Amino acid sequence: MNYDLIVFDWDGTLMDSTAVISGSIQAACRDLYLPIPTDEMARHVIGLGLEQALSYAVPTLTDAMRPALVARYRHHFLSQDSAIPLFDQAHETILSLHQAGYLLAVATGKSRLGLDRALETTQLHPYFHATRTADQTFSKPHPAMLLEIMTELDVSPERTLMIGDTSHDILLAQNAGVDVVAVGHGAHSGEDLLKLNPIALVNDFVTLQAWLKENA
Repeated sequence: MNYDLIVFDWDGTLMDSTAVISGSIQAACRDLYLPIPTDEMARHVIGLGLEQALSYAVPTLTDAMRPALVARYRHHFLSQDSAIPLFDQAHETILSLHQAGYLLAVATGKSRLGLDRALETTQLHPYFHATRTADQTFSKPHPAMLLEIMTELDVSPERTLMIGDTSHDILLAQNAGVDVVAVGHGAHSGEDLLKLNPIALVNDFVTLQAWLKENA
């Protein structure tokens, strides 16, 4: 084993939630007569903490309007949350890594409440040894999420692998001195991800499973 710890992003990496998140951002802006971000902009901010993401997606957002926009976003997202599926073979991949003896963790822009709900509905909760969310520590790409997970599980950066679908995930890993594999089925395009030099780019969990078997 080249790694002891494998850390996954959640939205757009394990869960096929990109369209729901970006659509909820746009719908929330429409509700409040705010400028509606393009699809590209709404997808780009996925992976950041919610308030940070909304501030990037709506540059004219004021502090006074932020709570209302957060509330409308949550309204739209939560109305669809329970029906969002995992990517094909995601559950099987996590189970096989768990059975192989890897430590597993999640580093996500979701809230603590949101991740706990997702872990429960997907029945993946038993397989993860540590998790960090954007309301517990610094948002990506600050390295705190990974640094805290590695400290909690007593694993060095050299023995840790990050897997994510956005530039925020790649920069998080690089800032923490951790290898990172990018997945191209989520919020950011494979072309954009490759510009940041992950150690590999895969497009689905079948390919990821093969890469992990060969390299992890």
